[in-house]
Amino acid sequence: MNDSTHQDLDLGDAVTAPQIVEALLRRTLERGASDLHLLPTREGLQVEWRVDGVVQRLGLIDRDVANNVTTRLKVLAGLLTYETNKPQEGRLRAEGLDRPMRISTLPTVFGERIVARVLSEDGGELLRLGDLTLPKGVADTLSQALAATSGAVLIVGPSGSGKTTTAYACLREIQSRWGGGRSVVTLEDPVEVVLPGVAQSQANPDAGYDLATALRSLVRQDPDVLFVGEMRDAEAARIAYQAAMTGQLLLTTLHATDAATAIARLLDMGAPPYLVRGATRAIVAQRLLRKVCECRQGDAALPDCPRCDGVGYDGRLAIAESIDLADTALARSIDSGYDRARFNEERRAAQSATLMDQAAKLVHAGLTDQLEVDRVLGWEVGP
Repeated sequence: MNDSTHQDLDLGDAVTAPQIVEALLRRTLERGASDLHLLPTREGLQVEWRVDGVVQRLGLIDRDVANNVTTRLKVLAGLLTYETNKPQEGRLRAEGLDRPMRISTLPTVFGERIVARVLSEDGGELLRLGDLTLPKGVADTLSQALAATSGAVLIVGPSGSGKTTTAYACLREIQSRWGGGRSVVTLEDPVEVVLPGVAQSQANPDAGYDLATALRSLVRQDPDVLFVGEMRDAEAARIAYQAAMTGQLLLTTLHATDAATAIARLLDMGAPPYLVRGATRAIVAQRLLRKVCECRQGDAALPDCPRCDGVGYDGRLAIAESIDLADTALARSIDSGYDRARFNEERRAAQSATLMDQAAKLVHAGLTDQLEVDRVLGWEVGP
């Protein structure tokens, strides 16, 4: 490893592959990164990490030690070191580190790319609904929906928007409210965190245990609450929504830009309008915006700021919008041939705050800036 890279990565005296891996994992946790990326190049391993949703490039691990670093990570994760032409996935808990990590490999033209995803402590550091920074109106809508004994609750947004964190908080909220008196079953791919008192099942399509097949089994497990990690196809949506109509509370996530688009996604997947209207209790769409660091003076950040490392942002804030389909006007707009623009007009008439509205408030309050809003939402927030 060259001196400049060694300094950029702040690996101390690490020289051997085990030392470098230990230092990389430790620094990843210390910085609060969600992911560590090791990208093979002609020169070695390009090291990056994702902090507050943004990838930051750190430096290069010399090619003389790069293969040994990759092998060391695979050994720690229990992966096959000789298998380099197929993706692999495992889990590690390195000595001295307080968080487990999920390791995934991907063959590339210059070797195996490795991503280490930082996971929450099993059974620990899990939030409840009140611990989230959701707007009060959204939190109230979600809280009321979770008190129901049937129906569907959707949490939507792109990857990295905090959907899983919110979903787990909802499950913890249900468990706490009912004192373990409700049967909670989940179907995830993969299981991110082990939840005490919850029967968690992991989909395995390669073994014939795909989403639809697994859901048919889960609904026969006498669940009160059914969590589906992500709704991906028409068959799964139909089975899950039928369960929501017949006595189970369904909690699921969906990739959609906003609440109105989530309804269009469900209908496009073949879910009948009467099921979407009749079973959906709430849809929550959310995003995470980086907070402006205290060191910022205008657009300039302190290069040596200990909080943001000169990036200018420190931590994130959640913005969210919600739809309660108990609103008869919104429900009618689904029945009469769904039109997203008309649906949003009904929402505006009901004075329902949107993601853009909340982003504007945060910009005006100086908590985030226009550049960050454009990066996350792609929408202009006016004065």
